[in-house]
Amino acid sequence: MVNEKTDNITQIITEIPKSMGDLYKKAKEIIETSKNIKIYSHNDCDGISAGAILSILLDRLGKEHEIEIISLDKLENLKITHELTIFSDLASGQNIDKNAHDDSKFIILDHHPPIRDINYNDNVNYSFLEINSNHHGIDGSHYVCGGGLSYLLAREFGFKDLSWIGVLAAVGDMQNGRSGKLEGLNSLILNDAVDQGYVDIISDLSLYGRQTRPLFVALSFFSDVILPITNNKREAIALLEKLDIPVKNQYGSRTLSDLTNIEKKKLFSTIMAMLSKSVPGKYVKYIPRLVSADSYEFLMEENKTFLRDASEFSTAMNACTRNNREDIALRILKGDRLEALDELEVVSKVHKQYLAQNIQRIQDQKLIVQDENIQYFNGEGIKSSVVGTVAGMILSYGDWKKPIIGFTRVSDENKDWKVSLRCSRLLAFDGIHFGNIIRDISQKIGGNGGGHSVACGAYIPYEKKDDFLSLLNQKLEGLISK
Repeated sequence: MVNEKTDNITQIITEIPKSMGDLYKKAKEIIETSKNIKIYSHNDCDGISAGAILSILLDRLGKEHEIEIISLDKLENLKITHELTIFSDLASGQNIDKNAHDDSKFIILDHHPPIRDINYNDNVNYSFLEINSNHHGIDGSHYVCGGGLSYLLAREFGFKDLSWIGVLAAVGDMQNGRSGKLEGLNSLILNDAVDQGYVDIISDLSLYGRQTRPLFVALSFFSDVILPITNNKREAIALLEKLDIPVKNQYGSRTLSDLTNIEKKKLFSTIMAMLSKSVPGKYVKYIPRLVSADSYEFLMEENKTFLRDASEFSTAMNACTRNNREDIALRILKGDRLEALDELEVVSKVHKQYLAQNIQRIQDQKLIVQDENIQYFNGEGIKSSVVGTVAGMILSYGDWKKPIIGFTRVSDENKDWKVSLRCSRLLAFDGIHFGNIIRDISQKIGGNGGGHSVACGAYIPYEKKDDFLSLLNQKLEGLISK
């Protein structure tokens, strides 16, 4: 039975457990003795980062290989045609070996809840090595991601210079979402990146776009709680002027990275006060975590570019996956940037326009439906790869105290529903793990799903949409502040 609220973590493991370390040694041996290799990785920032790490590793070893970025719904029908198949950031929750041969070899590097036990290899006729953090007492929702597990394999070969990609993967996977910091095995990976001179840790305000987004715009996008500045650039500018924080400098609009510590303290105190007046009492203790967090800068990247900030970098990688241009993301991560960055600029522009058009349509047609404990919209026509992003952005136009759910068809060929849920971080701070809830409900109605506490999704049968909404609404009774 999945709990509505997350359990308290009594111990955070910051070193690789011996049982996991032994598996990494075995994985190293398997790779060294294999020639024909295929990598499958998940189609998000974490998955692409994981795939890039593994591809760089195999390049350095002189191993010929193929890499394919795929979605979860395509995973169980894969034909196994290579000597060694490596899965990163997926496969622990899927029956990926049903087409295996006696001479097949599998390595899985995943942080999602596993459906097999740690001794599964003893029950099959082929080589099956699964490294899943949950098997070793490490919560994959907060303490290591797919890219992190892939980096730890590269680390076994001595390639600590790839640690920065592990940090990017963790930020892209929102592993820092609960505490505002990278913890657990993520902290080990982060320390490697800092020691290698690739990453700097900055204690900062929790606003997206610290390198490239004008500060008043960043403030207007604050949506965990609806404030006067939310979706209102004029109010954001007025707030900065009231605090004597200049909006511009000689180079143009100032960004968060331009602020002095004194300016940050003034802004922090003011936002804290605004939030304290706007949230139910039970959320007040979580407000500091909404306003401040660690930021991670990639020191080898140019200042005032999206590549410099881990959050902005991860968004760009996700934009590639949402537009079926994973090749661009892989080339950027692997260092082939001359043409890839120009291509990314085009993809990002089209992506932003697509998001804006669909958000405007949802507003104009008043598609957000309010229910007792949830709110939702029919996003039919929106690409299934983008509906989650739209849901996250449209949350600020609804009721922040409830999760928002977007529905769209899986594809032109598959008329089932792709479901995406987003919510305020305050709900997650209060202990609600929507990824667990979504997984439980979707399985009850013949679908599958899961994800993070604040961002998750599912695939459900077309005729089960009303059942899904009813079960979710019931599940949240008494958990949501109204």
